[in-house]
Amino acid sequence: MPACLVTAANRGIGLEITRAALGKGWTVFGSVRSEQLAQQTRDSLQGDFRPLIFDVTDHLAVHAAATALDSALDLLINNAGIISPERQTPLDMDFDGFAKTLSVNTLAPLAVSQAFLPHLRRSGRGRILTISSQMAWMGYRKADTLAYRASKAAVNKVMQGLATALEGEGIPVALIDPGWVRTDMGGPMADNSPQDVATGILAVSEGLSIADTGKFFRWSGEERPF
Repeated sequence: MPACLVTAANRGIGLEITRAALGKGWTVFGSVRSEQLAQQTRDSLQGDFRPLIFDVTDHLAVHAAATALDSALDLLINNAGIISPERQTPLDMDFDGFAKTLSVNTLAPLAVSQAFLPHLRRSGRGRILTISSQMAWMGYRKADTLAYRASKAAVNKVMQGLATALEGEGIPVALIDPGWVRTDMGGPMADNSPQDVATGILAVSEGLSIADTGKFFRWSGEERPF
């Protein structure tokens, strides 16, 4: 059965992706930030769930977890993300908060991808899928939640570059827009259920080929513009 790694597997979309993958019989390695969260998440799930304890912004911890893992990975889903800070407009920016958002949303997906790349290579069919956002689209000229928008636009470019670098190895790298999802981040009025989005994301991941590398998809499977 396939094995995948999902970052921030203990809540929101990450938890639903993990649950959906376990329901398909997959082995799921899920990153969480503490032993307590590892136990809580394990207890809430059925199937072969194996927590990995690290903060995605702690690059030494990420590499240590990767070094300790003795398993091939067929799929990496970079899911961890934040929408802070509270003040993030062009005229009123919390710059420390902006830096933290970039650390989680932009730098961490690349750091995790680099650290676990040997495991994806071992699989012979490794794939990388990173959760982006419709708010990354350069066609929007909105000024609110600017740190979040910028971080997601930046991770799109970062993953395009990774796609180019890994194309010769046959490892596809793609991005996915989950839409507006009813999670703690999206709120109760959002359009899409996390269960439906998780199922769609897994379907996209299973169909990824090298012909799709560098592309940006909606959770429902259609390619979308950057």
